[in-house]
Amino acid sequence: MKKPDFVYVTYIATTLEKVWQALVDTDVTRKYWMDPVAGCVRVNVSDWQPGSRWEHQRLDDARTTDIVGKVVESNPPRRLVITWARPNEAEDESKHSRVAFDIEPYGDGLIRLMVTHDDLERDPQMLEGISGGWPKVLSNLKTLLETGHALQHSPSAT
Repeated sequence: MKKPDFVYVTYIATTLEKVWQALVDTDVTRKYWMDPVAGCVRVNVSDWQPGSRWEHQRLDDARTTDIVGKVVESNPPRRLVITWARPNEAEDESKHSRVAFDIEPYGDGLIRLMVTHDDLERDPQMLEGISGGWPKVLSNLKTLLETGHALQHSPSAT
């Protein structure tokens, strides 16, 4: 039996372009993509062209890469689709999951961001990790775009 995909929807008082920039610009990503348990900030690095590699890197001295993938679709500022895999599984596409970011206007001054992470049925450990991770990251993204300041997470709060 197939496990459900992970879907997260949030509404942000901002513009399409600012949500897009927050997803692809490392200077913005570093402001909200943090891991309080590991005590590190992460960025997503790519040229964001279809077929290009992307990496989810820690901002540590080694620039440790935690997740890798390929850009499947890049349609600024409305849709970004990437594959998602552990670095040691990068060459085995059967172990990749997929993340789609759909960005659209919703009402007056709101943007609807829907993140769909699918193809997780063969990796329950990844499903468990992203189920806790995406809500934290996307809440932090929303807060940053609406207030100019990211949420401050501490390990004891998670």
